[in-house]
Amino acid sequence: MKQIKRLIALPLLAIALTATPALAENEELVEAMEGYLMFAQYHGATIRPEQIPAEDWENLTIIDTRDAGQYEEDHIPGAINIEWRRILERRNELPNDEPVLVYCNTGTLSAQAGLMLRLAGMDNVRILQGGFEGFKEAGGFEANARAQDQDTPTAD
Repeated sequence: MKQIKRLIALPLLAIALTATPALAENEELVEAMEGYLMFAQYHGATIRPEQIPAEDWENLTIIDTRDAGQYEEDHIPGAINIEWRRILERRNELPNDEPVLVYCNTGTLSAQAGLMLRLAGMDNVRILQGGFEGFKEAGGFEANARAQDQDTPTAD
C-alpha cells in the first residue's frame, strides 16, 4: 500500500515542484486535478506485467516514455516511443477506444505521463507498474503464465 501511495504522490509532487505561480493560479487546471483526484483509485491507473496474459499484449497500444536512446537500446517489442515530456502534444496519435499502456524504466516518468493523459480525459491509459525493469524481471510477455504457475500447488 505504501508503494502505491508513493506511485500516486510522485507525479503530483513533480507537478507541484515545477509549477510556477501562474500555473498555480490557473483555476481551471486546479479544478481538473481536484476532480480527477476525487474519483482516482489507488490501483485504477496501474497494472503489473503479471496481470496481462501473453495474448492480450497485442491488443495494447504500448508507449515507451523514455528517451529515444534508451528506446533504441532495448524496449518492449511493439512499443512506440513517445518521450514522457511530449505525451500531451502527441496524445491525438493515441487511440481512445482501446487500452494504452505507458512505461519507462521503473514507472516514475510513465506515472507522470499517465497522470497527464488521464487528466486530459483519457481513461483508457494504464501505467506499467515497475516499468521496463519490472517487465523483464517478471518474465516479459510470459509474466502472467509464470505468475499462474507459481500460484499452482504442486502435487507431492
